[in-house]
Amino acid sequence: MQTTFTADQLEQPDVAHSEGIIRKCVHCGFCTATCPTYVTLGNELDSPRGRIYLIKEMLENDRPADEKVVTHIDRCLSCLACMTTCPSGVNYMHLVDHARAHIEKTYERPFADRMIRKILSLTLPYPARFRASIQLARLGRPFAGILDGIKPLKPLAAMLRLAPASLPAKSAVNTPGVRKAAGERVKRVALLTGCAQSVLDPKINEATVRLLTRLGVEVVIPEGEGCCGALTHHMGQEDAALDFARRNVDVWTKAIAEGRLDAVVITASGCGTTIKDYGHMLRLDPAYADKAAKVSALAKDVTEFVADLELPAPRDVGPIIVAYHSACSMQHGQKVVRQPKALLSKAGFAVRDVPEGHLCCGSAGTYNILQPQIASQLKARKVKNIESVMPNVIATGNIGCMTQIGSGTKIPVLHTVELLDWAFGGEKPAVLG
Repeated sequence: MQTTFTADQLEQPDVAHSEGIIRKCVHCGFCTATCPTYVTLGNELDSPRGRIYLIKEMLENDRPADEKVVTHIDRCLSCLACMTTCPSGVNYMHLVDHARAHIEKTYERPFADRMIRKILSLTLPYPARFRASIQLARLGRPFAGILDGIKPLKPLAAMLRLAPASLPAKSAVNTPGVRKAAGERVKRVALLTGCAQSVLDPKINEATVRLLTRLGVEVVIPEGEGCCGALTHHMGQEDAALDFARRNVDVWTKAIAEGRLDAVVITASGCGTTIKDYGHMLRLDPAYADKAAKVSALAKDVTEFVADLELPAPRDVGPIIVAYHSACSMQHGQKVVRQPKALLSKAGFAVRDVPEGHLCCGSAGTYNILQPQIASQLKARKVKNIESVMPNVIATGNIGCMTQIGSGTKIPVLHTVELLDWAFGGEKPAVLG
């Protein structure tokens, strides 16, 4: 795609990077076939190719974002299916991230939209605040129907409906400290405990620690780590996202200094995609560029890490059919495709691929709150496809997907690591009876 950026514009590193991405696009349209919003809405401007045109025009003309651009960029899930499909290597992720940051700096959103985004950015990344906000949301749930009738407040209604009816107790697994390996230590890792996940389902981290320590891995929960920054990053709040990234880079750099660190293990694939991009996000910060690149190189999804360990013979888990839902951030963002299914098969489960597995479930961080109508359509489509393979349980590697899919089906939804922990010597998940 031809561009007409000026020499002065290309002096700006972010603009120069985006210009290089735009020039790689050859208008082929392969991305439209796998883009969830284009498949759902049929609008060219709700396809990656259409959004690239909008971003190009906005950046080339050095103009503030307008309502049209914001509408179509906001509808993007950042599922990155387009990057898996693209034959030209267009890094749409970095381009849309730049566009969102530009929108945040140049466009004044309507009051209700600003307030809802503020609430999300001030609660979700902080476990204590998030827990308190869920308790408040439960009280407000009876009013969701009323809010649905007020268009600007539909996201607030979605937020109330997504709040779980009850929360598990706080878990000691998220307390900073060292969990020693059982027997001889073969590896040492840091574990990201996460923000939303640690509140909604601490059993995921508990299963991870049990599995890893049984396999001879020492697990370090460092003091001071926090949200990976993905939630604010995808809302265009770049300063906040980079602050989260720097904080974690400092924490994990200290853990590296205290002893060999073989990996930073991540159990939420949405976080993994962002942490693996820290090197890019902080490339212009001379104090953090090298450290961030080292952290990104160490980041591994838990299944990616376990796949390289020596596993014992699994117990007999019986005839259980598992529908494996590959989160977008797993298959498209991190390109971790083979390992989760291979591990589940090795553990003795009958693994079924889900039809249209490349399409997003509609969770996408805060998308199911900010774009509830599209998210609901995508959820219904995903649940129908999952139920078509008649599984006993659904496995996935992202808490957002677990919450989204679980709200649309009665089939139990578990994190992949919970099934692996059971098969290789741990507790049987209670939902399996």
